[in-house]
Amino acid sequence: MFDLLLALTLGVVEGLTEFIPVSSTGHLLLLGHFLGFESNGYTFEVLIQLGAVLAVVSVYFRRLWQMLIDLPRDRRVQHFVTGILLAFLPAAIVGVLAHDFIKTVLFDSPILICITLILGGVALLAIDRLTMQPRYFDIVRYPLPLCLKVGIFQCLAMVPGVSRSGATIAGALLMGADKRSAAEFSFFLAMPTMAGAFAYDLFQNRDLLTADDAAQIGVGFFAAFVTGVVVVRLLLDFVSRHGFAPFAYWRIAVGTVGLVALWMAG
Repeated sequence: MFDLLLALTLGVVEGLTEFIPVSSTGHLLLLGHFLGFESNGYTFEVLIQLGAVLAVVSVYFRRLWQMLIDLPRDRRVQHFVTGILLAFLPAAIVGVLAHDFIKTVLFDSPILICITLILGGVALLAIDRLTMQPRYFDIVRYPLPLCLKVGIFQCLAMVPGVSRSGATIAGALLMGADKRSAAEFSFFLAMPTMAGAFAYDLFQNRDLLTADDAAQIGVGFFAAFVTGVVVVRLLLDFVSRHGFAPFAYWRIAVGTVGLVALWMAG
């Protein structure tokens, strides 16, 4: 029962943090470290992300369905889908090639996670304060080279604590996108990226999963879905009003507290 409560808690954290630039994986790994929760091959932390993916799908279902209908004949939709696939490609390649190193080395270093949380917070704060004149406001019209560059930025998130959404949003902002469209593009890019990570990790660890793992993943999956829906519905308006500075300060605070806790624990 205690493990299921932990899974529920971690699922809520996943849903709350997946789409904001604070690193959901970093939060999950740190919480798991301090609470004594460890899944086989870190599969729990990856597989419950599908709940967050479905949260995006549910919120954007009508728009996605209309895009699917229009795809064969609408060049704007074709351009957008091509851009998402281009942005997805770098992370797919790096993720497959570096999968073992990421899971066995990077995921097992809470100090690294705390440091990347802090450094990422400082970088996000600096980018948020830059005076830039946005040139791109509609994700459907993002140029393909911009999409590819955002995808390259996403590869930084292979290091836990960097944040997938944070890396893609920062990349889009530096390439001339406005804050709202940068966050929205990150939503759409999350769908193939996280679905791909789910499928690949499930395949790689299929022999390690037990019935208890399945129950924990199910609870975490549901919690991530419910909280993810709330975050996706609220985030764009929040970012439009407040920017990304609040998330930057949160990252710095969590990373600092984490380092202090690790030092005190010896």
